[in-house]
Amino acid sequence: MSFDADLSTLDPRVIEALLSLQGDAGVDECIDEAPVDRFAAFEAQKEAAAQRAASAPAPAAPERRGAASPPQMPEVIRVDPLVEARKAASGAADLAALSEAMQSFPHSDLKRGARNFLFSQGRAGSRVMWITDPPGPAEDRAGQIFVGPVAGLFGKMLAAIGLSPEAPDLQKAVYVAPFLPWPVPAARTQDPDVAAMMVPFLRRHIELAAPDFVVLAGPMVVQALLSKSGLLSLRGSWTEVMGRPALVSLPPGMLIQNTYLKRGSWEDLLSLKARLDA
Repeated sequence: MSFDADLSTLDPRVIEALLSLQGDAGVDECIDEAPVDRFAAFEAQKEAAAQRAASAPAPAAPERRGAASPPQMPEVIRVDPLVEARKAASGAADLAALSEAMQSFPHSDLKRGARNFLFSQGRAGSRVMWITDPPGPAEDRAGQIFVGPVAGLFGKMLAAIGLSPEAPDLQKAVYVAPFLPWPVPAARTQDPDVAAMMVPFLRRHIELAAPDFVVLAGPMVVQALLSKSGLLSLRGSWTEVMGRPALVSLPPGMLIQNTYLKRGSWEDLLSLKARLDA
């Protein structure tokens, strides 16, 4: 049912009566005479909104008078510990300066857990420089490079060929220095980064001590200076370090734990004595 009359001219009461009549007749929805495509209408609205947004000028940023520019992030400077170690070591003019440079070197975290700084024992200028592996916890607590039975055995070994760290005669004295002045945790002994940054200090130590002969007594020392592994296979061999004859030998602590190695160590001592006498 449809009405062609202009509803705007009808009395509202008449309109209400007509709507009521249609409701009584079962009319429940008002529709147009022609169908409407509401999907097309929705798409047209979207397209019109997009065109308005594209043509609209961008809003100008509000002017902020006196506003400071955003802070600039500082440039991160990457530091190579090995390069820094070389600079610090080469700048040490004597053993005292080298000791200070090692203690103040900021890139090794080993010293954080150490009680003492073990630089050397004996007299600098001795003909023999005995380089050991890093000290253990007992040595760190005592502040000595060798302690207990190890210290006793080391003294006997040197005395057997007429040498001693305390000898007043530099011809019979021995200068002892650990590769690292602080203990190395067992889990980090195979970490190449732990040793690499300290090698420049060890090389400078040898230069400043200026021995005639060097004894490399320990696997970490041999790896650091010779880039070789297998201490037992290298034991007793002579090589060269920093332009000086160097003997690969065994640390006294290893001899206490493995007494069968003492014979080979005695042969090393005799080889060293022969070089000294020559």
